[in-house]
Amino acid sequence: MFRHALHKTLLAAGILLCSHAAFAENRVALVIGQSAYRAVTALPNPANDAKAMAQLLGDAGFDVTSAADLSQNEMRQTVGEFAAKVAAKGPDAVALVFYAGHGLQIDGENFLVPVDVDPKREADIPLQAVRLNDILNTLTSVPSKMRILLLDACRNNPFPNISATAGRGLAIVDARTGAPGTFMSFSKSPGAEAEDGNGADSPYTTALLQAAKEPGLSIEDTFKRVRVSVNKATEGRQTPWDSSSLTDEFAFFGSTNAGAKPAATKRSVDEWRRQLQGKPVETANEMILADGTGEAYEAFVGLYAQPPFGPQARQWLDRYRRMVAWNNAVIVNTAAAYRAFLAEYPDSDLTATARKLEQRLRNRPDFAASMAAVTTTSLNAASGGAPAAGSSPLTNASLAAPTCPCGGVPSLPLKKVDLPPKKRGEPDTPKRASPQPPRRLRDADDEDVVIVRRPPPVYYGPGPGPSIGIGLGG
Repeated sequence: MFRHALHKTLLAAGILLCSHAAFAENRVALVIGQSAYRAVTALPNPANDAKAMAQLLGDAGFDVTSAADLSQNEMRQTVGEFAAKVAAKGPDAVALVFYAGHGLQIDGENFLVPVDVDPKREADIPLQAVRLNDILNTLTSVPSKMRILLLDACRNNPFPNISATAGRGLAIVDARTGAPGTFMSFSKSPGAEAEDGNGADSPYTTALLQAAKEPGLSIEDTFKRVRVSVNKATEGRQTPWDSSSLTDEFAFFGSTNAGAKPAATKRSVDEWRRQLQGKPVETANEMILADGTGEAYEAFVGLYAQPPFGPQARQWLDRYRRMVAWNNAVIVNTAAAYRAFLAEYPDSDLTATARKLEQRLRNRPDFAASMAAVTTTSLNAASGGAPAAGSSPLTNASLAAPTCPCGGVPSLPLKKVDLPPKKRGEPDTPKRASPQPPRRLRDADDEDVVIVRRPPPVYYGPGPGPSIGIGLGG
C-alpha cells in the first residue's frame, strides 16, 4: 500500500513539474461546440468534442470559457468578450479558440455556422453566419503573444438549397499572410469534408486529445501526429491540415526549448524524392502525412503510384493544387482571374461559384488602369511635358485639392500690389485664401492698402452633412 501511495505521489509531482511552464504563461481559451442546429439535423459529436477539449485545456493551464449552441448574435458577443479577456491578460497572453460544428465556404470566404441559421440561398450565409476572418481580425486587434485556432468545422454542407452550388469544405487560410504568431489547424485539408465519427468524439478531436498530452511536444509535432492518426483512423479519407506563422515555441504540456522559434526549412520535390527513395511505402506515406506539403506529396506520387496510398496521395495533391489556384483567384478578385481558374479547372465543385463571380466582375471598371493613367499624366505635368494622348488632364494637385461641384466657374487672377515697407515691430498680416480678389480702397492721405470683405452669409437650418469637393470659400 505504501508503494502504491508513493507511486501516485510521484506521478502527481511529475505532472505538476511538466505543467509548471504552462501555468506560468497567461493562457486563455474559448471552446465552442455547436450541436443543436435547428433547421438541419443535429450534430452529436461537437458537444462531446467541446467538453473533452475544455477539460484538456484546463489541465494544460488555460483559463477556459466554454459556450455551446450559440446563435449568430451570441457567437459574436462571445468572441468579443473573449477578445476583451485576452486584452486584460496583456501582450504575453496565449489565446486559443476551439470550434466544433458546421463550417462553409461561400465565394471563397469561410463561415462558422450558428445554430439558428436557415438559409434559402448562398447569399443568406453571409447575413446569418459568422465570418472566420472576423474572428481572426478580432483576435489580432488586441496585443497577444500567440493565437491558436483549432477548427473541427469541415463537415459536409447540410443545407440542400446551397450544397449543389457552394464549394466543398473550407477555403485555404494562409496564416503567413496575416499577423505573425498565429497557428491554424483544420480537421480536413482545404476543399474536402471531414467525418463526424462513430464514437463519442470526432476523429480529429480524438487524435488531438491523445497527441497533445505528451509533455514537451511542440505544437507543430503535435499536429503532425494528429494528421497521421486521423488518416489511419479514416483509412485515408480524411487528413487534417494546418498553417503557421509562429515565432515562439509552444507545447500544451511542459516546455519546449526556450527562445525564438527557428524558421522551418522547406524541402524541394527533388529533396523529398531522395528522402523517400527506397523506403517502405507505409513509412513513406507516414512521412508525407506528417509533413503535409505539396512538395512531399508530389514526390510520393512519382515514386509510389500503386494502391492504396498512391491514388489517395494523387487525390490529395490534385485537390490541394485546385484550392491554391482558387485562393489566388479570390485574392486577385478580377474577372480575368476567375476566367483563368475556369480554364484550368473547368469542371469542379467551385465551377458555379467561379462563373458567378466572373459574371459579377465582368463589367467592373479597371481601377488599376485608371490610376496608372492618372499617375503618368501627373508625372508629365510635373516635368513640364504635355499630357499623353487620351490621358486625363488631372494632376497631383487636382487629385489632392477639393473641387467645386458647380463646374465652369474660373477663378479670377489676383493683381500684384506694391505695398510700402513694414514698420519695425509690425506683426505680419495673417494670410487667408480666397477664390475672389478683395476690393481695394485707398485713403487719400496715405498709401496703406485696406482690405474690405463682405461678411459671410448666415445659414439657417440643420448642419450640413459630409460633402465631397467643396471649393475654398464656397
